[in-house]
Formats: sequence, C-alpha cells, structure tokens
Amino acid sequence: MTTDAFLHEATARGFVFQCTDTEGLATALKSGVVSGYIGFDCTADSLHVGSMVSLMLLRLMQRHGHRPIPLLGGGTTKIGDPSFREEARQLLTDEQIALNKAGIRRNIEKLMTFGDGPTDAIMPDNAEWLEELSYIRLLREVGVHFSVNRMLGFDSVKSRLERDQGLTFLEFNYSILQSYDFRELNRRYGVTLQLGGSDQWGNIVSGIDLVRRTDSRQVFGLTTPLIATSSGAKMGKTAKGAVWLAEDRVPVFDYWQYWRNTEDADVGRFLKLFTDLPLAEIARLEALGGAEINEAKKILATEATAILHGRAAAEQAAETARKTFEDGIGGDVPRIAIPAGELADGAIPIFRLLALSGLVASNAEARRLIRGGGARLDDAPVKDEALAVAEAALRAGVRLSSGRKHHRLVQIEG
Repeated sequence: MTTDAFLHEATARGFVFQCTDTEGLATALKSGVVSGYIGFDCTADSLHVGSMVSLMLLRLMQRHGHRPIPLLGGGTTKIGDPSFREEARQLLTDEQIALNKAGIRRNIEKLMTFGDGPTDAIMPDNAEWLEELSYIRLLREVGVHFSVNRMLGFDSVKSRLERDQGLTFLEFNYSILQSYDFRELNRRYGVTLQLGGSDQWGNIVSGIDLVRRTDSRQVFGLTTPLIATSSGAKMGKTAKGAVWLAEDRVPVFDYWQYWRNTEDADVGRFLKLFTDLPLAEIARLEALGGAEINEAKKILATEATAILHGRAAAEQAAETARKTFEDGIGGDVPRIAIPAGELADGAIPIFRLLALSGLVASNAEARRLIRGGGARLDDAPVKDEALAVAEAALRAGVRLSSGRKHHRLVQIEG
C-alpha cells in the first residue's frame, strides 16, 4: 500500500480509526496539497480538551504541508447533532451562538497558522451558506439523494431511537446539512477530506456519497478514535467538570496540572496525540518506569500546555508546580479574589471559602472534602467544617488546597 508522510505519522500517533479509501487518500496526499476540514458546533464559548484530538490532527496536516480547515458550525448549531446523545440539545439564540463562535475562534487561532498561502488555515462558518438555503430547493436538490432506510441504520441514529426521548425531525436533518457542508466546501475551497471522531462516520460517508452523486468528484473521510483514559473516564472530564481550552475558564496552571495528573498507562499514548514531540523521543519517555514516569508526565504537561498557551506560560506553570510541590513555597498558583460581601461577622466559613475558590463545586462538596481529610489551609489539614477564616487572614491572603495537587491563593477584595 502506498502511503505519505502525513498519513504515516497520523497512524503512528494513533489518530486513525477508519478511512473510507486509504489507498486513494494516500495517493491524493502524495500528489499535492490536500485541504481537510473538521466541523465544530458552537454549543459553548470554548472548546474543551476532548476537541484537542481533532485540532491536533489538523495541526499535523499543516505540519506536513497540507491545508487545515476548521469549520465553525454557526448554522448546524441551530439544529444540533444527535449523534449518540441521550436527548436533544438545547436550542441557542443567535446572540448565544455568536458569543460561542467568537470564543471557539480564539481557541483555534492559537493552534495553527492562518493566512492566504496554500497551506494556511482558513476558518469559514457554515451559516454563510446554510442560512441562505431554500427548503424546497434543498429537498429537491439534496434530499432526493438520501435514503431514510440507510439513515435509520446509522448507529448514532439507532441509539437515539432506542431511548425514551426519540429523535426529532429537526435533528434528523443534521446529517443532510453536514453532507451539504462537505459539498459546499469542496466547491468553494477544493476540500477533499473530511475528518472527525468515529461517531461521525455515518455523516461523513453520507457527505462523500452526496459529492459523488451530484458532482462526480472523489473525496475522502477519515475518523479518529474516541479517546478515554485507561480507567475508562471520558477524555477532558474531571470531577470538577470539563477541562476548557479558554484560559478564563481553566487557568494555565490548572491546565498544566490536568496533563501532569495523567494516569501512568496513558503517558505514551497522550504524548503521541497531544504533543509535537518526535516519535523517537516519545518512545524513550514511554519506556521510563517507576518514579521516572513522573518526569515524562511533566514533559507531557509542559508540551501540551505550550501548544495552547505558549511556551513561556507553560514553563511558568511547570516552575510554579516545582516550587509548590518540591520547595513548598508556591509561586504562580491561581489567585482568587473573594468579595467582601461574603464576610459574616468578620469571617468566612472554611467550607464556603473552598467553594468560592473554585476548588470544589459546592458547599456540600467542600464539607465532604473536609470530612475526607483532603482540605488544607496554609498547608495545615482542615479538620473542622465549622472553622471560620478571619478577615485579617483573608486580607493578607491564605492558601487553600484540595489534596496535594490543586491550590488557590485567596484574598478578600474591596
């Protein structure tokens, strides 16, 4: 089988799950610049770590001399992708979608080079063409090429039909619109490759079929595996919620810590997927055992953080962690300002302070943390849920910790 450098490295790093025509795609990649796209619906004002598999694959395309196209789903967000979801997405207003779109654009712009060159990324929005569609025209021009019998056979559709909440007609149209996107991108920008998670296989194949039927052009599809940790946890999810890419949602230090806390069994796999390190260097790090695996985790954390937040910020986070855990003095631990209005009788209960700091999600969770022995105040274990932290201490600043790895410096403002 012929191959090319991009496809070879993508496979070696673990990005490739399925491909509609590996031989044909390899030939196209060797013949010139290939434009490939992945769609990102605007359901939140930031992407999260779970999206980094797709983003890193686009980044790898560009490193190998091809053109990545992250597509903003300003139009498809108004429909909602039903793939393997238990229930329909909440419909967002135009204003919410616009805000979310702006946040996602900021995420993606950090990860690849944009411009007018042949391999420079562009970031179109499918609202440009989807919102101009005439429904009757869409049915006659596109709908005629879709078999309902076949669509009902997609695993992503069947899983919804088997649940208590069925599939709405609104959502049933999503696959048609995603297919339309592929054809439109092919016509406008010469896109010949659609990338996506393995849950998008049915939609991708439908788009390829539409382009073939209406335009008689050969295009390709490639999916990535859905990533979970070795313990079975969903990628990018923690006890405190999603690990967002936006710095105002997840501080750089916390983002670094997320990668530093990678399970031992996942270090090699995550180095391949989430860093630009050469495969030979990753093989060396993957072979480390015992306590040395922690050094590999620190490299993973720094490299993954540098890709998103820049090398200087990543190295500062690494240095902060070193000071916090090795020297015990804490440098650039996230600082949280608490409104003076939270004071009652000149103090704030420790459980409330833990919740306000963001180390836990609620007062109840803070109480459980204290009862479990996981809360610390200025490095001293907190044993009393009713402990009140005085205003004077809060004016000077106190250090709160959840376990050994999550810390905040807290002060009263105002």
